[in-house]
Amino acid sequence: MRPRIGIIAGAGDMPQRVITACAEQGLDPFVIGLRHQADPDALTSSPNAWIRLGEAGRGLELLREAGVREVVLVGAVSRPSLVSLMPDARTAMFIVAAGRSFFRDGSILTAIAKALEEEGFTVVAPERFAEALLVEARLYSAAEPDAEARADVARGVDVARTLGALDVGQAVIVQDGAIIGVEAAEGTDALITRCADLVHDGSGAVLVKVCKPGQDRRIDLPTIGPRTVRRAADSGLRGIAVEAGGALIVDADAVGRAAVETGLFVIGIEPPDRT
Repeated sequence: MRPRIGIIAGAGDMPQRVITACAEQGLDPFVIGLRHQADPDALTSSPNAWIRLGEAGRGLELLREAGVREVVLVGAVSRPSLVSLMPDARTAMFIVAAGRSFFRDGSILTAIAKALEEEGFTVVAPERFAEALLVEARLYSAAEPDAEARADVARGVDVARTLGALDVGQAVIVQDGAIIGVEAAEGTDALITRCADLVHDGSGAVLVKVCKPGQDRRIDLPTIGPRTVRRAADSGLRGIAVEAGGALIVDADAVGRAAVETGLFVIGIEPPDRT
């Protein structure tokens, strides 16, 4: 009998997509929802347990009791303060091991993955159980990027890769070659909203999302969904480019419909210098 799959669910719609995909394959995943991170309304399949981010010891115990060997980390995890984290002894140990970097972008999930592996679990990518979630190198919309938009996409890839190497973020917004916004700790939705007043008349701006250089592609991949498309349209953007094979898409059909409704282009791209 195949060992049970464990899913640790953070924020957004992606955790439920992975849970559903597992169920469609006849798997019965053991799901742990992260309190104050995962949205209960987004998880139509009720998690088997809820824990705080600081309860690593209890989480490890639950996974073992459920017979889990492989674990999927899916969904966004925001950075808590040390006070709100209220770490148990096991969590405190890997915070000390990670040092200050624990509270940088992406480092929380990296620390969780490392702690799981040190305890004998195998961390696997979400798309292993749901290949349709991985962005393909293709157009998802009726609208296509013109030459100006493609130049902005190329500029965005260069800048996002440079900033990503510094662990700054995974997304930038570009218009006419100028960077008008960079993703920070607040996430992509907040970046798009923040840049609404900065988009000037003309061709419109482009959102570019790519992996950070050297990023562990099992966790924290860039993600877009229909909400991203609508928010981008509301903020005056003309399109979205996201890394094929290095990003996740929540409901590709819904993304396509949202793109048609809003007139935006949405495209999966293959950066030339992927590392």
